[in-house]
This record gives sequence, structure tokens and C-alpha cells, in this order.
Amino acid sequence: MSKMSEMAATIEELRNAAAAINEAASWLAEQFSGNDEPEAPVKEPPLTLETVRAVLADKSRNGHTSEVRSLLQKYGASKLSEIDPANYKALLADAEVL
Repeated sequence: MSKMSEMAATIEELRNAAAAINEAASWLAEQFSGNDEPEAPVKEPPLTLETVRAVLADKSRNGHTSEVRSLLQKYGASKLSEIDPANYKALLADAEVL
């Protein structure tokens, strides 16, 4: 066998080995990329009166005072402190469109 044919054979063997290593790496990555444990749901911190007040105050400062009052009335209150904390999320969602 000539030196060139030996070199060509060696190059071909290296390419085959590289392809085999790449296939093995892909298989391993696929096997271990999935997380067997389900991800814990991200728990949102509870909304506080102060957080809601800050958002509504900002809306009021931007010229939406009457709309903010209407939102409070929608939730059966004349002032924010009278609103049930369970309604804070919905109130903020309504305030987002102002």
C-alpha cells in the first residue's frame, strides 16, 4: 500500500470515528436533556394593597382618575382599602387597559 492510500484510509477511519462520536454525543444529549422531574410551577407572590395602590396611583397621575374610581366602584368599593384582596389581580388586569 502506498503512503497516499494509507493516508486516505487513515483519514477515512478518522472521519468514521468522528461520526460515531458525534452520534454517541447526540444520543447522550437526547437521553439526559429531558428532566425526569416535573418543574415546580412558579408561584406568584401575593398582590399587596401597596402594590395595587402604586399601580392605580400611577394611572391616576396619568389622567385616568375617573376611570380608576369607576374600577373601584366596579368591585363594590369607594376606596381601594375596601376591595377584597382576592380581587386585586382582576382589578390590576382591568387597570392595565387604561
